[in-house]
Amino acid sequence: MVESRLATVLNVNDDDANRYLVNRLLSLAGYNVLEAATGMSALLLAQQHRPDVVILDVKLPDISGYEVCERLRADPNTSAMAVLHTSATFVTSDKKVRGLDGGADAYLTQPFEGAELIATVKSLLRLRHAEQVARNRANELAAMDRRKDEFLAMLGHELRNPLAAIMTSIGILQRRPATDDKEARMRGIIQRQTNHLARLVDDLLDVSRITRDKVELRPGRLDLMPVLRHVLQVTQPLADARGLALDVTLPAGSMWLDADATRLEQVFTNLLDNAVKYTDQGRVTLHVAQEGVDGSARAVVRVKDTGIGIPRDVLPHIFELFAQADTSLERSRGGLGIGLTLVRKLVQLHGGEVTAHSGGPGLGSEFVVKLPLVDAVGLPHAARNAADLRRGRRILLVEDNVDARQAMRDLLELWGHQVAVAPDGLQGVALAVSNPPELALVDIGLPGLDGYRVAETLRHRVGNGIRLVAMTGYGGPEGRDQAMRAGFDRHLVKPVKPDELDRILSEL
Repeated sequence: MVESRLATVLNVNDDDANRYLVNRLLSLAGYNVLEAATGMSALLLAQQHRPDVVILDVKLPDISGYEVCERLRADPNTSAMAVLHTSATFVTSDKKVRGLDGGADAYLTQPFEGAELIATVKSLLRLRHAEQVARNRANELAAMDRRKDEFLAMLGHELRNPLAAIMTSIGILQRRPATDDKEARMRGIIQRQTNHLARLVDDLLDVSRITRDKVELRPGRLDLMPVLRHVLQVTQPLADARGLALDVTLPAGSMWLDADATRLEQVFTNLLDNAVKYTDQGRVTLHVAQEGVDGSARAVVRVKDTGIGIPRDVLPHIFELFAQADTSLERSRGGLGIGLTLVRKLVQLHGGEVTAHSGGPGLGSEFVVKLPLVDAVGLPHAARNAADLRRGRRILLVEDNVDARQAMRDLLELWGHQVAVAPDGLQGVALAVSNPPELALVDIGLPGLDGYRVAETLRHRVGNGIRLVAMTGYGGPEGRDQAMRAGFDRHLVKPVKPDELDRILSEL
């Protein structure tokens, strides 16, 4: 608490006798006292000396005490000062209400006892101290939160770089037949666990954005069916490894949404991954149908399993952060307890809803996602020839990580592309200027000249004919926006899946 002998009080009153009396009472109580006879001089002193408490008479010769208080509150430099209104004239309840509504902390009617004045000042000082402690704590928490976000961003970058090299290498191995069954199994294990690590990194970084409401969508018109088929390609090996049947029912036609494909993939990967992880035997079912017609039509995706189920007391909280159905000590099924929180938030951002159902422990679970459908009229049709999409291109790869660079080069050359590589931004620019490629894959975190400056330089010196793709371990929306401003055409977050890279190259 602020001690009285250290506290400073500004006493504002145009009556000399009254001002002297209050000054004397405050001095005897051990306060440092400043005095002013007008509202304007009070504002000047408040700016210069930053008193702890302002005792402010309402009736002043220039501007009223009400206006002085409002100006103190409006100025960030003086807004935290405690203000005590006093008056011998404005003593009715409506005047007191006006003063308190205008920002005063207390209101005393003159004449008042000296003990009452000192007790009120002490009370205001205690209040001011408590507010200052809370303000300091809030600032400390905000600073800690910023440092945490910076750490998570750096952690994601450092984890994604080696994951990118591993995932690209797996993509190369998968295109060559295995020598025996054991090698095939080992490849499958590496691929599944690498995908799992990549999802954990994504979830870890996204949960930070979700708690601050900074998750952004990049929506576009898309068909839900290819998204689900791609998720099933990832899930099928996981189900096979656990000996589970994966039953899938998809409609014959398309289901068009206005959605972010990457985020929807994250939603259904989380749900199917959980279903497989929490099921020891039996089956996992994915059923997709449409409900409603015209403007109210929705896609209904059901993910059902015969697994451990969800206890009745856990079910209402299953979408909360860090909630898990498996609360046993060994936590053998792993996970961070953040996947379903992400699912709910991402579904809500798409204008949909997700619900969870379970009969209890041992009776399995079902998650139902409903997403609004859009009219398919006017959707673009594929116009390019598939052979043209697959033709070899001249590609420049700018990547400082040796393993990631070599693996990516091998993969691109395996696809028939001509690849030039550079380990830093300066060499990348030099190669692009001397022999312009059709497309450049540029890492953002490069030594010397970062990826943003590489893109800006290439746009200036090579022109708009070159297609630029940013590759980065930083997955936040800020980085994506900065990449677009720098001149990139696409922004990919490491580790880049081979099929995703192949699709991007075809589209560009």
